[in-house]
This record gives sequence, C-alpha cells and structure tokens, in this order.
Amino acid sequence: MVQCYRRIAGWKAVGGATIVAAMSTAADPTPNVRAQVSPEEWQARVELAACYRLVAHHGWDDLIFTHISAKVPGPEKHFLINPYGQLFEEISASSLVKIDLQGNVVMASPFPVNPAGFIIHSAIHEARADAKCVLHLHTPQGQAVSAQRHGLLPITQTAMTLYGAVAYHDFEGIATDLDERARLVRDLGDKSVMILRNHGTLTVGESVSDAFIRMYFLERACEAQVLALRGGVEINEPPRGTPEKTAEQAAVGVTYVGRALAWPALLRKLDRIDPSFRD
Repeated sequence: MVQCYRRIAGWKAVGGATIVAAMSTAADPTPNVRAQVSPEEWQARVELAACYRLVAHHGWDDLIFTHISAKVPGPEKHFLINPYGQLFEEISASSLVKIDLQGNVVMASPFPVNPAGFIIHSAIHEARADAKCVLHLHTPQGQAVSAQRHGLLPITQTAMTLYGAVAYHDFEGIATDLDERARLVRDLGDKSVMILRNHGTLTVGESVSDAFIRMYFLERACEAQVLALRGGVEINEPPRGTPEKTAEQAAVGVTYVGRALAWPALLRKLDRIDPSFRD
C-alpha cells in the first residue's frame, strides 16, 4: 500500500491538468489540521466528513472511488475532497484534502487526490457559485438507471419530487479529460441533480446537507425504479399533471426539512455510531 501511494504521489499532466499530490505516504500521521484553519473551514470539514460517513452507512460507497467535495468558506476558490486511498467510513474532518481549481494541493496533506474527482468537481465548483457541495456516486441502482435510455421515470412519489429537475450527461470515458468540464457544466445547466449516463449519479447543493438530501431522494427513486421494472408487470403511470404538482410541493419544503430536521438527526445518528468523523 505504501508503494502504491508513492507511485501516485506527484501525478502530473492528467488530461492537461497538473495534479499535485502530497509527497508523502499513507503511513504519515495527519497534522493538527484544526489548529491551522478557520472555525468556518473546520465546520465545513466536519459536515463533509459526515457526508462521507453517511454515504458509507447507506452502502452507496464504491471502495475508495467516487467523491464528495465542498467549497472552503472564504474568497479563495478552494475546495475539500477525499484523500485517495481512504474508505469513506475512515474519512474525518482532518483527513480531507484542500485543493484549488487547478488541482493543486494548497495545504500540506499526507494524502494524494484522484484526478477524476478533480475534473468533475472543479468544473462544477468553478461554474456554479451555488454549488457549495458536489456529491457523485456509482451505486448499482444509480448506474442501472443511468444505463436506461428513458432515464428516471416519474413512477413513484420519490421520483416525482425530482420531476423536471434532472439533467443528463453522456459518458465520455473515465473523467480525466479537461475538455469534458465544459460539457459537464453545459449539461448540468442550472439544475442540481444529474444522471451521468452509463456512469452514475450527481447532486449539488448550497450546503452539504442539501446535496445529501437530494442524493437520498435520487438514489431511492433509482432503486424503486429498478425494482418496479424488474417486477415484469405493467407500470402504473400517474395521472396527468401529478408529477408536476408533486415537484412543486417538494420544492417548497424538502430543502427546509432536510436542513432543519433530517440532517441534524443524521448527525446524531453518526455520533451514536462513531463520532470520529469529527476528528
């Protein structure tokens, strides 16, 4: 494992980008990060680490792959992303890596970062001021719906809360090409939910909690769709106008309920299970 990290550290010119990883090994101790950052950044780190743990808790992680990123509060265009090589269940506030929009590590870290995470996340953070958090997954149900030509169908209440809010981006291979960033941004537009065709799911939010709650509904809708289509019987379509009505109803209350009620409850759950995400 140590040799693997040494090979990865110092990645250069990935799709034209310079990925500067910390020149260290996985065995190095994590420095006292909390003493080096502002209280606002530390809070962002705790929230993002919690999101990683919750993704692992729900079984949405994919070994060490996929990413969740969050903008660092302040004028600098820096964001936090997972250390490449840690499982989501291991990630803590201190282990998150701070990078800029060019992929440069801007605060010493014993961990490298994944170039594919840089390409997707930097594109959205740079283009969307409201994209404080970007969450990307490769779940079986998300990939299954991403491989279906019709995409997400409005066949459940959960799916209908996202009606008209889902963007789509065609698969171009593993995301290491800088040129793809412009097409990702174009296809996402002003939406906050996207299905990456033949790839997976993605959500953005003004906060970590917003992105997580949107992903929760997206993943639940994908799972229900896969189960419904697998049933082998005719799907009941909702009455005309119902998907639109449901989406309007959800737009009014889901964000508030997610931030004020669901997210605090999820943090309490994590604290009961393992509060080390706060370290």
